[in-house]
Amino acid sequence: MSSNLPIAHGDMTAPTPQNTPLNQAPIAQGLSRPTVPDISEDNEQEDDGDVTLPPGAQSAMLGLVQNRLSDLVGKSSGYIESLPIDVKKSVEGLKGVQVKQNELQNQYKRECLELEKQYLELQKPLYERRNAIISGSSAATAEETAAGIQSSLKDNPDYTPLAKDPPTGPAAIPEFWLTSLCNHIGIADLITERDRGALKHLIDVRLSYVSSDESKPGFKISFHFSPNEYFENELLDKTYLYQEEVGYAGDFVYDRAIGTDIKWREDKDLTKEFEIKKQRNKNTNRTRLVRKAKPTDSFFNFFSPPFPPSDDEDIEEEELEELEAKLEIDYQIGEDLKEKIIPRAIDYFTGKALEYDLMEDDDEFDELDEDDDVQFDDDDSDSDNEPPARRRGPPKGRGGSGAGTVNPEECKNQ
Repeated sequence: MSSNLPIAHGDMTAPTPQNTPLNQAPIAQGLSRPTVPDISEDNEQEDDGDVTLPPGAQSAMLGLVQNRLSDLVGKSSGYIESLPIDVKKSVEGLKGVQVKQNELQNQYKRECLELEKQYLELQKPLYERRNAIISGSSAATAEETAAGIQSSLKDNPDYTPLAKDPPTGPAAIPEFWLTSLCNHIGIADLITERDRGALKHLIDVRLSYVSSDESKPGFKISFHFSPNEYFENELLDKTYLYQEEVGYAGDFVYDRAIGTDIKWREDKDLTKEFEIKKQRNKNTNRTRLVRKAKPTDSFFNFFSPPFPPSDDEDIEEEELEELEAKLEIDYQIGEDLKEKIIPRAIDYFTGKALEYDLMEDDDEFDELDEDDDVQFDDDDSDSDNEPPARRRGPPKGRGGSGAGTVNPEECKNQ
């Protein structure tokens, strides 16, 4: 296809043998067949290597190609159907072998889940000890402190060890979990300035697994709060359920999530904003003030997760894509709490974990070749009007005192 072919922005149907009328073809009109002129040096044009496409042509051609490829997905080429009957039986036999492989993989993942449960039981005393130090109900022992200093020196040779003063007693760590959550890039984006007041009362986050008696496997994240002015609950749970069988990639597939119903105190619902509007009576012409609530961004929306649509539910494609994106984010946050934040809470409090999270993010981007061009549209950004984005960079050193810590004040402002 010629790169200079203009493509209309309205009807994007490309000319093909199927949609080009014969009576419009040059041969059908009695014209002579096209001839190839002699090629001489005078007719040659220098090619500077740059191809200039008309405005919108590149995206239009890409759309045509993608539409064509999507029409071919799932369609049989006819090869399997053309095989001899004996070969077809062999193909069906391989499918039977694959069924047994899938069953074995399903058993493997369930046994891995049981192993996770066993090791969680071994970790519980350590989580209890961690909570005691955070809350100040118990002081860190000299042995625990020495091990922590050695870990800091290993991560950062420039770390200055603490003075060996005699212990003065337990010392609680203020806002430990709020700081830890703010040091996770994804969760920090959910926490608004209004949420901070409530999250200061978060005293522990724990992991547990759905009982083996349940039909579907899964796990539960429990948020423990001290008494506060925002809600009556002292425990907020978020349960993630997997489908009974593993997915095509061999891992558990997210099914749905269930959150605790928060019992908000009067006028303290952080998931809503209230506004006062005037209403006028059509008959008496009198006005009154009406207080209306509307949903707003909040970390506590985490406990009201989106629900996957049913197979027979009629939903628009754009709405479905938006819902799937919300489900993916919700599931990813649950997995990060389970796999990262709860096991390594101290690393998120100090900021050490940020370096590794940023490295994982970098791995998601492929490096461009030297010949690849990267273009930026200045019209898409209002850099002159927007303040510079807060940089969540890796900490200076690793594991030092307060290294890389994101101040809770810097969580998303409302």
